[in-house]
Amino acid sequence: MPSRTKAQAPVQIRMTNDERMTKPEYPSLPSEAQGDSQAFNRRDFLKGGSVATLMAMMGGVPLASCSAQTNPPASGEIKLPPPEAKVGVIGLGTRGREIVNALVPMEAHVAAICDTYPAALSRCAREVPKATQTKECQSILDDKEIKAVIVATPTHQHKEIVLAALKAGKHVYCEAPLAHTIEDARAIAQAAKAARQQIFQAGLQNRADPERIFLVPFIRSGALGQMAVVRAQWHKKQSWRFPSPNADREKAINWRLDKGVSLGLIGEIGCHQIDEVNWFLNARPVAVTGFGSITLWNKSNKDGPDNREVPDTVQATFEYPDGMPLIYDATLANSFELDYQIYYGSYSAVMLRDNKAWLFQEVDSPQQGWEIYARKDQFYGTKGIALEAGASKSVQVKKPVEEPPFTHTTLAFALEAFLRNVDDLEAGLAPVRDMIKDDPEALTTALSTVKKRAAAGYHEGFQATALAIKANEAVMAGKRVESKPELYELS
Repeated sequence: MPSRTKAQAPVQIRMTNDERMTKPEYPSLPSEAQGDSQAFNRRDFLKGGSVATLMAMMGGVPLASCSAQTNPPASGEIKLPPPEAKVGVIGLGTRGREIVNALVPMEAHVAAICDTYPAALSRCAREVPKATQTKECQSILDDKEIKAVIVATPTHQHKEIVLAALKAGKHVYCEAPLAHTIEDARAIAQAAKAARQQIFQAGLQNRADPERIFLVPFIRSGALGQMAVVRAQWHKKQSWRFPSPNADREKAINWRLDKGVSLGLIGEIGCHQIDEVNWFLNARPVAVTGFGSITLWNKSNKDGPDNREVPDTVQATFEYPDGMPLIYDATLANSFELDYQIYYGSYSAVMLRDNKAWLFQEVDSPQQGWEIYARKDQFYGTKGIALEAGASKSVQVKKPVEEPPFTHTTLAFALEAFLRNVDDLEAGLAPVRDMIKDDPEALTTALSTVKKRAAAGYHEGFQATALAIKANEAVMAGKRVESKPELYELS
């Protein structure tokens, strides 16, 4: 193998756009009772192969993507048609506009948009001019042609809308966290569980990202050695405050600064990264210790304090059953290094950043043999080994290959998984609607024949929300808070 002059050598694990957007195949989800949508652990992996086999898989097998293609397909590739289901988007603030902007390139049929604020409606109407505009979400729920709704209102408004949408028979995508209280989140999850003929997807978008799905078995296999610590951060310099000449409107749009309804940085933002760690490790923390402070928007700020109640800087340590910690921090005061997650093991570390992942091997890491064929890249002052999904390891690539830009975000993957799952479920159940109407067993059989693209369901959404609420509690009180098993129970 090539010699190393440093203690660590990174291996870049990445997928090209062609690999992301070629095949319409997708991993199927296990049954509801299994909960975890990617129930793969170290024991399962060791039954089926070795770390060397897995590394060969990562370097040599293209990943199947559930995304539609936004680039022209190469010869022989399959281009998926646009999703068929008509969808309504409820809530057109910053997140709602991001959602609409992600739906447009995939040619999703956005039939209606809803917001109580006229300016928000008019802004989004420019992107989807054919969509019906309404201030009343009930009009969307009453429209029989609209099969699915996406709820992107402030977190504390989710419950009423989601429960009404499920009752109306709509498929529902609800942004994460599901709610600002455990009681509301549990009500949403229980209603979603009962709506067996409807798709419910929580907005934990990382769980639909092919890159991360690709990495789950690798992280769980034990290839990193003994897990020691995970570190994650989210840094973005901004105020989280939006001005408005109308006092009521200003209060409404700045709900994230109201501690009565906001889960703060650790909940509103951190829930996605923390959920990813739980998913990758197939584990849940037993306790969290948190700290929070207003470091930028306090009395020393040159623009003066803005009387916010929610910290602009937070830190938290999550304790896992085997003693391994997750150390998380987020701030609105600085943007350096933005956001990433790093998994540290005794053999290697894996860093996820910018839709890519790198493997940093220790000098005593077991060698699998593929390293000699992998491309060598310069990375943070040291040379690393590049591992590309879909690339043949029988030929050494001497020069770095220019990467095409990523055309799909994790949000786009999640939204497309939702709409494709809606289409497939509607198509799968349509021929047997009369048979399954009053026959739960027949419904179970029918549902088992419909494949689902990987995505976060009601169970994952509830667990992530419950933990986010406890984490925010720890941050606001500056103390250690336990997360006992009953926290995650739905019944």
